[in-house]
Amino acid sequence: METAEINIETRWNIDPSHSDVSFKIKHLMITNVKGTFKQFGASLNATNENFTNSQIDFWINPSSIDTGDDKRDMHLKSKEFFDVENYRQITFSGKLSEKMNNMKNFDLTGELTIKNISQEVKLSVEYLGAIKDLEGNDKIGFLVYGKINRKDFGLAWNTAIETVGGMLLGDDVLINCEVQLIKQI
Repeated sequence: METAEINIETRWNIDPSHSDVSFKIKHLMITNVKGTFKQFGASLNATNENFTNSQIDFWINPSSIDTGDDKRDMHLKSKEFFDVENYRQITFSGKLSEKMNNMKNFDLTGELTIKNISQEVKLSVEYLGAIKDLEGNDKIGFLVYGKINRKDFGLAWNTAIETVGGMLLGDDVLINCEVQLIKQI
């Protein structure tokens, strides 16, 4: 396969069939529970060859949450968490900035909005490369990861676990997204 061509001022859209948007949260203070979102979209507007200062816009449908447990998923969709009847999208808008002396790692700083509560967040991004796929489409890949505090976005439900002296859920949510983007013509 040949390397993809990257031009200045190029728009890239996420390829959802080759991307994964997932998270982990501490459960019972000992292990993490993983979840994914099945419906999402994103675009990257590149302003130069190394992607610095590129604009990223991303949305998630919170009702597409999947933790592998239908009962838990219904609870997460309820008013105690995402309240999907009243809040139909999670959005993020931000810019990439290159980390010092490293053209493959970036900081992604922007505004994350969940349940109409917006907070500035900073995530880490690793550029995985560029390639032409089997059909001749230019594609690029990124790994996006970081941590947010769920309570900052009104996702505060929890319950005490008296037998261990702690809480059922941790406050920190670990974000991990592996994404492929396809160049728009």
